[in-house]
Amino acid sequence: MTGAEAATPPILAAMAWLEGSALAEFLRGLGIWTYGLLNLGHILGIGALFGTVLILDLRLLGLWRSVSIASLARPAVPLAAGGFVLAVFTGVAMFSFNTTEYHGNPFLYIKLPMIVVGLVNVAVIQRLGAWRRAVAGSSPGTADRAVLAVAGGMSLAIWLAVITCGRMIGYW
Repeated sequence: MTGAEAATPPILAAMAWLEGSALAEFLRGLGIWTYGLLNLGHILGIGALFGTVLILDLRLLGLWRSVSIASLARPAVPLAAGGFVLAVFTGVAMFSFNTTEYHGNPFLYIKLPMIVVGLVNVAVIQRLGAWRRAVAGSSPGTADRAVLAVAGGMSLAIWLAVITCGRMIGYW
């Protein structure tokens, strides 16, 4: 191992590996439209994810109380999950095109951990008694409304941070 290889940060080594991977080579070989189509898919995935998260989180914050959380969650949760999967797949695929160019971009290093925080937040919310009662169709009491409002506010802040950082990556 040379001195330069030993000094390569692990994150840069992982980025270089992704950029040189069979996936990246395959995608680059598909032609000029590939990146644009992946970008379109990424935007559609983000739209599905954040659109449903926004509506559900605003409901948790107390808007549209005439609409039950259960009736909103039934279509919103699977749509958000599908949007997330599409956004991750297309995001990794786009990222593989020129991964090493993003090394040192502070927005990338904020976005990726915030996605993990967002997923942990989803897992926590789904384990809350207030959430379970709400999706079962119970009308939330004052305490449950407060818990759900905090959960919705945190979720909204986290996913807005992810989207903001993702958008800013291209401008660094």
